[in-house]
Order: sequence, then structure tokens, then C-alpha cells
Amino acid sequence: MGNTITSNQNQSYIEDGSNFNLSCSYSTTYSSATLQWYRQYPRSAPQFLVLMLKSTEEPQRSEVDPRLMVKLNKEKTQVFLEISSVQVSDSA
Repeated sequence: MGNTITSNQNQSYIEDGSNFNLSCSYSTTYSSATLQWYRQYPRSAPQFLVLMLKSTEEPQRSEVDPRLMVKLNKEKTQVFLEISSVQVSDSA
């Protein structure tokens, strides 16, 4: 059985300065799996943002951008990326 991750939203429109949550559902057979978030700007390589261990209960803050925090809901197999004070540069 393979590992999968699926986005839970297609498009969102948020005002500057608002807070926003991106969410994904995941499926994995590995108990020690890692969930990683990246961002990619046009014509640029992906940039690592934050790593979350599937076994971790505590939210993880990004060292790259402190406005970003990852939370995990193991029961619903969902991972959330919280963005505080959204900026235009956060768009994709």
C-alpha cells in the first residue's frame, strides 16, 4: 500500500493580515512517517518550510518563517499549516 497526501481545498481568497489554515489528508503505513511542507514561487526551486513527525503531538513552528505552524489531527489523518498574518507573497 502506498503513501498519499491530498489537499482539502482548491482555491481560497484571504485578506492581507488575516490568519489562514491549509489542510491536507494523508495516508501512510509507516508509524514514523514525516509530513513536510514546502513552498514554491514561480521559476524557483521548492523551499522547505517545516517538518512534522506523524508521532508528534505538539505543533511545530517553522524556523524558515515563524508565521507558519503545523498541527496534526491523527484521528482524522489530517495535517494543517497555519499561516499568521497572511501576506500577498504567500499566494501561489
